[in-house]
Amino acid sequence: MSTTVPSTGAAGDHRAISAAALIAIYMQAVNISIPNAALPHIQATLSMANDEVGWVFSSYIAASAVTMSITQWLAGRYGRKAVYQAALAIFTFGLVLDTLATTSIQFVLARILQGAASGPLAPLSLAILLEVTPARHARMSLASTVCSLLGISTGPAIGGWLSEYYGWASIFYVSLPMTAFIFMTMASLLSEKRAERSQPFDFFGLTTFSVGMIGLQMLLDRGERLEWFASTEIWAEAVASVLGFYLFSVHVLTTREHFLRTALFRDRNLVLSTVISFALGFVLLPTLALTSPMLEELLNYPVDTTGYMTIPRGVALVGALVLTSLVPGQVDYRPFLMGGMALVVYANWLMLGYSPAMDWRPVVEAGMLQGAGLGMLLPALARAAFGTLDPKLRPEGGALINLSRLYGSTIGIAVVQLFFYANTQAVHVALAKHLTPFRVAAHGAGPIGKPSLAALNGMVTHQAATVAVIDQFEILMFAMLVVIPLVFFLRKPRPAG
Repeated sequence: MSTTVPSTGAAGDHRAISAAALIAIYMQAVNISIPNAALPHIQATLSMANDEVGWVFSSYIAASAVTMSITQWLAGRYGRKAVYQAALAIFTFGLVLDTLATTSIQFVLARILQGAASGPLAPLSLAILLEVTPARHARMSLASTVCSLLGISTGPAIGGWLSEYYGWASIFYVSLPMTAFIFMTMASLLSEKRAERSQPFDFFGLTTFSVGMIGLQMLLDRGERLEWFASTEIWAEAVASVLGFYLFSVHVLTTREHFLRTALFRDRNLVLSTVISFALGFVLLPTLALTSPMLEELLNYPVDTTGYMTIPRGVALVGALVLTSLVPGQVDYRPFLMGGMALVVYANWLMLGYSPAMDWRPVVEAGMLQGAGLGMLLPALARAAFGTLDPKLRPEGGALINLSRLYGSTIGIAVVQLFFYANTQAVHVALAKHLTPFRVAAHGAGPIGKPSLAALNGMVTHQAATVAVIDQFEILMFAMLVVIPLVFFLRKPRPAG
């Protein structure tokens, strides 16, 4: 039961609310990836080390995942409109703090605040869309997904162009007019809605699960810098992660009600789709996190050009998503899952052929193929997950799928960053072990000085970094390859009606 303040119900009001909700979904998503192409400028200004770059993305996503989990409880307890406007206000404050940061730690903390505020925006916006357009649920759900993917896909292009011509702070200022429009529209037109009786929420389960995930995230992010278990901090993070997951597992097995109900895990399709969704997230954002630095630092492309080169991937992703969504429900979704996975694997296999001598074409071609594969996967995966699930469990099932994709992205970014720097060092040692003044002089026209030797070492470092980046695309390829067999264990969806 809920209480709702009466609204005018005018069609114009509903259109304005729908537009504001879709813009909010786009804004929440675009702020995940908008720093991507602008990273060189951000690093230079904030003296951010290379191994801290992943925090720009993972801090935002991890904070968003935590608050997204409690959105339904917050809206029921304090009111949908109140939570929505509070999230917008905090999000705006986080945007301002991003621009005022003078150190990498300040910037990451601002991103955590911004991400935490963004968590409720997408699920509440979707709920509002479905409420004001009751006759067009399928169309509105598709529109919200398209807006989210457009945000992630266009973020690097927008961020690269703005940072190149107006400074990196402008990539956050661009969201301020959107937050103002959304806030004023919802304040004037959206009716309040809250539950008459506050439902209990499993804070212990969410806390222990979050501690386990955040501890694992920090361990992967900080381990290489702190020499792993030679550091007290790494030990603390490892203990926190193990303890968090242990307490969560015991809690799930010994209590009847928790924030992820046991009934969800009795549906085979949902469980398998959750695993596939994790792999999808593992590929979706880490590819962007690898491609832009490769183009900018190794191939010397300007940041705006780097951003533009991500656009074909986004266009292919959204186009394939829309076309696959139009396939009638009677058609078996499993061939689309297999086709999408095959395209992603093939695209990542093409990325293994990248080299310093290539032009822009291989990057665009591989990106388009990967985007098309991911676009096929998303709607087919939704049909797989919810086709056999009890309709009463679908809201929680959707939350589980979203969490798995978000945490897949954060873990994926951490893993590729970790292996990138470890592989760079290993390849550098292998290539440079014979690079000594005496050995180089023996093969040259005469003695070689320290400046020339340093230049040679720079060339070796460049080659090592290139090899390391390509190796990470191989990791992403295998992440998708290993989940392909799961498709054969999916059941066909129940017939409609």
